Amino acid sequence: MKKLLLATAIAALSVSAANAAPTVYGKAFLAADYVNADFDAYAPSTKQYNEDTVEINSHASRIGLKGSEAMTANTDVIYQLEYGTRIDGDKNGFTNRDTFLGVNNKQFGEFRVGKNQSSLARIDNVVVNQGYFDNLGKTNNDDDLVQALNMADSNRIPSSIIWTAPKYDGLPLQLSAMYSSDDANGNDNAGFGVAALFDQGTGFTAGLAYDKDQNIAGDIIRGTATVDLGKYMAAPVTLGALYQVADYDGGSSKEKGLVISGEMGLTNFARPAAVYAQYNKTDNLEGFNDADTNQIVVGGKYFYKDNIIAHAYAGMNKADNVNHAYNSGVKNSYGDFIYNNVRGDAEVFVVGTGLEYKF
Repeated sequence: MKKLLLATAIAALSVSAANAAPTVYGKAFLAADYVNADFDAYAPSTKQYNEDTVEINSHASRIGLKGSEAMTANTDVIYQLEYGTRIDGDKNGFTNRDTFLGVNNKQFGEFRVGKNQSSLARIDNVVVNQGYFDNLGKTNNDDDLVQALNMADSNRIPSSIIWTAPKYDGLPLQLSAMYSSDDANGNDNAGFGVAALFDQGTGFTAGLAYDKDQNIAGDIIRGTATVDLGKYMAAPVTLGALYQVADYDGGSSKEKGLVISGEMGLTNFARPAAVYAQYNKTDNLEGFNDADTNQIVVGGKYFYKDNIIAHAYAGMNKADNVNHAYNSGVKNSYGDFIYNNVRGDAEVFVVGTGLEYKF
């Protein structure tokens, strides 16, 4: 009997230790990007920036720890510590990505507290771009760089809590709600957001999200839809569309953004491969009237293994009447450099190729 009890205790301890052990994960993505970029300021300013070079860039490389452990029969503690790093060496150290501690309850859902991607991201399954163009982009140029500009994107919000509703039988909706304290965004307002994604598993999804005082000082409403044509016909193509309206506090106009994307799987290779295309259009960028951008990107992926992926892409971003912040060379009373703002036209052309390794 004593031997049986001892064996049972050892097995229980082994299970507990296994449940508590974190999972180490991450990815390294390095690319060689040919970048040709120009910015020409409007008169009376004479500021101009030009770049024509091949860059070695790290794109969203990261490392993290995540895991869970049972608290009760119905509740688990969940955690994640994720940090971004520039493996090209352009910047030293690590930056926080999604880092949280939370609980997952079968009846009440999941709660994550820490630094979380905003609820807008819960419906963002439309963006297919990789590498240099791997997100919706920035809204202004700064630090003497010329970058691809697009509509306001979802960001990681510090001092936030996000709730995900449990799955309800017969209701194909993923519901989320978020709150962030007023020290998270620097505008003295607590922020919140909600999102709902409809997905029956039939190849069609539709999402709707609202965000206030989290990603911008103002309101954002975003809608998305995707369809996997392979579920309905002999065509391995997924199409997506995203439309967004952002109302900046103090802006002269509402920012309106559109994304249309398509990705097609290729079957004539030894390993899985895909090609994609994405078009972005933004009117009244940052709420400034007649600040408009257009972007088109095409690319492809080849999977040597599920976790080893070769990338190639090319894209063009053209922006009119957009903001550029440049270093004036003068410091304020705190010893920080003062940045001046000018408006002008920007154009960015990029051709890149890289290798991504996931672990």
